[in-house]
Amino acid sequence: MRDVMKPKEFYAHSLEGTSYQNWHLLEDHLRATANLARQFADEFGSGQWAYVAGLWHDLGKYSTAFQKKIRAATPGADAHNEARVHVDHSTAGALHAVNNYGKLGRILAYVIAGHHTGLPDWQADEIGPKALSQRLLNISLLDDAYEGGISSSILNCPIPEEKPKPGSDPAFWIRMLFSCLVDADYLDTEAFFEPEKADARGLYPPLVDLLPGFDEYMQRKSQEAPNTPVNRIRAKVLKRCIEIAEHPPGMYTLTVPTGGGKTLSSMAFALNHAVIHGKRRIIYVIPYTSIIEQTTDQFRQIFGDAVVEHHSNIDVANEATESTGLTKSRLACENWDAPIIVTTSVQFFESLFASRTSRCRKLHNIANSVVVFDEAQLLPPDFLMPTLHALKELTKFYGVTLLLCTATQPALVKREGFDGLENVEEIIDDPIVLHHSLKRVSIHVPRDLDNPISWDELAVELTKHESVLCIVNRRDDARELWTHMPEGTIHLSGLMCGEHRSKVIADIKANLVQGHPVRVISTQLVEAGVDIDFPIVYRALSGIDSIAQAAGRCNREGRRELGDVYVFVPQKASPPGLLRQTADIGRRLLAKFDDPIAPKRFEEFFKELYWLRGDRLDREGILQDLASNVELSFGFRTAAMKFQLIDEKSYLPVIVKYGDGSDLIDLLNRIGPERWLLRRLQRYIVNLPRYTHVKLLESGAIRELCPGIFVQEHPSLYNEKLGLCADKAIVYTADDLIV
Repeated sequence: MRDVMKPKEFYAHSLEGTSYQNWHLLEDHLRATANLARQFADEFGSGQWAYVAGLWHDLGKYSTAFQKKIRAATPGADAHNEARVHVDHSTAGALHAVNNYGKLGRILAYVIAGHHTGLPDWQADEIGPKALSQRLLNISLLDDAYEGGISSSILNCPIPEEKPKPGSDPAFWIRMLFSCLVDADYLDTEAFFEPEKADARGLYPPLVDLLPGFDEYMQRKSQEAPNTPVNRIRAKVLKRCIEIAEHPPGMYTLTVPTGGGKTLSSMAFALNHAVIHGKRRIIYVIPYTSIIEQTTDQFRQIFGDAVVEHHSNIDVANEATESTGLTKSRLACENWDAPIIVTTSVQFFESLFASRTSRCRKLHNIANSVVVFDEAQLLPPDFLMPTLHALKELTKFYGVTLLLCTATQPALVKREGFDGLENVEEIIDDPIVLHHSLKRVSIHVPRDLDNPISWDELAVELTKHESVLCIVNRRDDARELWTHMPEGTIHLSGLMCGEHRSKVIADIKANLVQGHPVRVISTQLVEAGVDIDFPIVYRALSGIDSIAQAAGRCNREGRRELGDVYVFVPQKASPPGLLRQTADIGRRLLAKFDDPIAPKRFEEFFKELYWLRGDRLDREGILQDLASNVELSFGFRTAAMKFQLIDEKSYLPVIVKYGDGSDLIDLLNRIGPERWLLRRLQRYIVNLPRYTHVKLLESGAIRELCPGIFVQEHPSLYNEKLGLCADKAIVYTADDLIV
């Protein structure tokens, strides 16, 4: 016969070295978590469901096994080894939900069962006994919990009256409920263990308090700006964005040529719209880490520490406090509880399809926000349909206003054979008129788009210009062409680490501002968000979206009547796949139209690209894994494993000895992989194709310093001008979306 303890004797968490009176009572934890989860889910009309999830999430802690474990952790306990025994305390609540609500209980079962280990699949070979259907067979876990004498006020909850909105996606809704529970559980547990950390959270000003400072900044900027045609157009774009901000929440596009002031104008729309319609925060999504810092710096000049920057370089999920001290910003990265978040598309979308608790924790804070996508044309084609599906769910059912910003607006609107976005409003009255009024370049296209130019011939052409930017499609093309150029030519590619690229771009900007001659050979990494202004730009044949983005680096400020952009056919064809497809479509459209970068051309380009990609717009079949069905059987974990915008199987990182990278590698060797150190080392990483990585490892040019962490070993592997110098024959890749 088991010793049945009173409810007040059950504990959720213990404090080592203290008496029971100082421990976290289980019932207190359940009720506090339930109330907090309900508060979060009320934002999308599901507070009752989240409340029950919180109330039942730790029912397994009422079991004798768990209470033995928690008591064994105290000094002087008889069974010290008992504390190390794993006790499943999540499945009992999932079982109770199914027992009480039948098939509808599976909604809560996913959420409760996964609140530590992540959202499970209903049934999948990859995770076997961890699948929810298998875990729900272990009835004894619930029996053990019941024997603890759980209060009827906890166990007996009527089924929530709230229902998902008609047409909403059940799998997406479950994920949002999961986010509410996980964040509530984290926060209540943190308040018990680390009250000083809990006190450091939040305390940000509301968006309404940020608007006057923004208006003052923009007014001052306008007064200081030269009265040029470009600046007058930027002012009109800004005014239009503020006017349209009054329109109802929904989906919007902002189609403005490069250099038209999209960043600040889009923020003006987002901030005014949020204040007018009571939105909680602004989430600004950027495709590359290479440009996120300059955007964040610009926003921080205006909003101060109300801006939180979150991407892979500063991922703080589940991180212990560093010696540098607690900061609100670091804490807000965990759950996006701040007024302005600047993040990457990888962080945003992979979180929306993640199963891990640390990645999902922030999702509920996307509800009732304004989400701005900068350079929207870079939404990944292989995952386009899942990403569009998520965006539609957020805007239709979670109070999100979406703004897609770009000079090269992709064809994302719903049409026959393409399940795209609906009811999208363009902010600019007439993008075609704006395009013509901001025309600052002439596009020069060779007569024969099938006749490549040699690197020698191209180098001769480039050398005729004192200042010129030449953009090629691949890393090895950049290096090869650079070798044909005169001394002093600058090379820029993804084979240079982030710290190196930032320094080179800063030097390029300084030379241009000071009027010094500067020739640059670069991959496409300069095409999105890098504010440089060359008189002459050369662009290798590619998609017209890339050609238009390249044109945005030419005569950007309109200081000349017209800059010149020359399209050329490179010596080497683009590799098969997406790059080859975009180049072929670009070739056809360039030959067909006098103005290949007019707004209408991008619609044609993307329509053809998406048609050619066909089923590959959901390459991994993720929508099928999460498809609605009467059995509520979803593949959350399988979908999460598939949704990887950066193909980690194809690329592997190397930490290089550029600048402070050498000292940081030495420190890594001495103290091991501390998380704060790994974050600093992110700036010194180069991502390489797996076969290149393997070859360098076999040759001893790199070594595995810690498990899964590879560092430069051979001193000549990294070059101050070219970056990482592996054998050219095996470095054969484009600068794909690496963030």
